[in-house]
This record gives sequence, structure tokens and C-alpha cells, in this order.
Amino acid sequence: PAGSNRDHAEEISTAVHGLMEQSGATQVDVVAHSMGGLATRWYLKNVPEAPVRRVVFIGSPHRGTLAAHLAWGNGRDEMMPGSPFLDTLNSGPSVPAKVDAITIRTTVDTRIVPGESATLPGIVDHEVCCPTHAGLLRTQEVFRIVLDFLENGILAPRSRR
Repeated sequence: PAGSNRDHAEEISTAVHGLMEQSGATQVDVVAHSMGGLATRWYLKNVPEAPVRRVVFIGSPHRGTLAAHLAWGNGRDEMMPGSPFLDTLNSGPSVPAKVDAITIRTTVDTRIVPGESATLPGIVDHEVCCPTHAGLLRTQEVFRIVLDFLENGILAPRSRR
């Protein structure tokens, strides 16, 4: 959380263009965890013609997190609920209309408080039980949701058992 999402968005732009140049692809898919989702959305908001096809937001504090009170650096201020950064980010559509996106979150996330902050208006949400915030990156159910989405597009969330 030390770096600014604005700076990380520039890093994403550089990575996207480098990947496209190396691979010959005309579009990329982005899988972003936690604050990386905010940087990805900042990139998409400020580069609406970005060559992004699909985005997966995993445990991203789209409307901030109370846990930011315990963080440090520029990311801390940007992740505070009601911050000017988030107000700007959340004005207008969640992502450009040409980009397909989903959110994935856990029911027991102690980093994204309240948990609903990991959702976005108009974006399909998948809530999984019960990995931690970091555990979202090591959970087979999350991996399956990500793979299904990247291969097949937007799918309805599976009902929890």
C-alpha cells in the first residue's frame, strides 16, 4: 500500500504495451488483486482506449477500506473511504463499456472492510467462502472462476453450497 495507484497505473500501461509488443496480441486480460484493482481502474479511466478485453478484480477496495487506517504511504490515503482519489475513480462507469469485468471477494476478508467495498455497480460479483484476503490468490475456487471468465466471458455466479 506504499505506492500511489496513479503511479501503479502508469506501470500497468507500460506492462500492457510491452506484453502486446512481445506477444503480438491486440488486447490483454488483467487479473488484479487488492490495491492492484484500483490501479487497474485508474488506468482504464484515464486511458479509455486501453487495449483491455477482460478484467478480474480480486479483493479490491473499490469504495475504500477501514483497514487503510493501519496502512502507510500514498496508497493509504487513496484507499480511505471517501477519499478524493476514490471519489474520482468512482465517478462514471466502473470500467469502460468495451471491457468485461467481474469481482471476486471472500466472506472473511479483514483487509477490505466493509466487504461490500470489493463489489462494483453493474459488475458480476463472486463471493467465495472462506479464504483470507491473501488466500484468495491460492484458492482453487477462485482460480476456476478466473479461468472460466477469461475463457468464456461473464458467467453467473455459482450459488454457494
